[in-house]
Amino acid sequence: MKLKSLLLGLLCISSALQALELRGELTQGSLLRGELMPGSEMWLNDEPVKVLPDGNFVVGFGRDAKLTQALRWQTPEGEVQTREITLTAREYPTQRIEGVPQAMVTPPKSVLERIKDDNWRVAKARKTSSERTDFAVDFIWPAEGPITGVYGSQRVFNGVPKRPHYGVDVGAPTGTQVIAPAGGKVTLAHPDLYYSGGTIIIDHGLGVNSTFLHLSKLTVKPGDLVEQGQKIGEIGATGRATGPHLDWRINWFSERLDPALLVPPRQ
Repeated sequence: MKLKSLLLGLLCISSALQALELRGELTQGSLLRGELMPGSEMWLNDEPVKVLPDGNFVVGFGRDAKLTQALRWQTPEGEVQTREITLTAREYPTQRIEGVPQAMVTPPKSVLERIKDDNWRVAKARKTSSERTDFAVDFIWPAEGPITGVYGSQRVFNGVPKRPHYGVDVGAPTGTQVIAPAGGKVTLAHPDLYYSGGTIIIDHGLGVNSTFLHLSKLTVKPGDLVEQGQKIGEIGATGRATGPHLDWRINWFSERLDPALLVPPRQ
């Protein structure tokens, strides 16, 4: 009888631990995709996290996120559970880039209003929180080519320190196709933003979106639904760029994440 009670207790503990499933690397810059029992509620550090009716959710941690994070969820029956997760710290290199037009390093006053408007457009597109579930698939690389810039690196343009780089750069000739790394809905497609040039943003659901910068050609428009692997544009050197490449970024709302953590390693 005691053995039976002990086994039942272990089964209950196992069931509680299995109530939360997480997929992704526990490190700074990571996107974690999770699943709870349908009808559950979730909080990250006491901030509510949207959970879809089927139990899917996502959380993301920025470049310099605190290493200790607290997840709390409530089952449909009202049981509250918590889990503390520990992220690994990352070290980021410094990348020095010379030959950038000075107007792109220190923009003249005449373009400040344009830059402000560009930032508003991008921020609006990234606020989207649809119930799409495209984020749940295994992402693929959006372009072929060598990696020329990595997430988190400190950028120094013409000797002037600037903000860290929040994407991964893929070097390739102008005209090289860019494809959707996951399906979604196009929320921004602009041919000429000041810093990023030809720019596309795709909503993958629950605040997860991909941004593609420096494009020479756009083959989609706002409102278009795209499938994984579908061509969306072509690599270029528009905006603040010293040569043709794709700058691919992943956001979870305002958190800037590392796209390279979602795809197979590449040199």
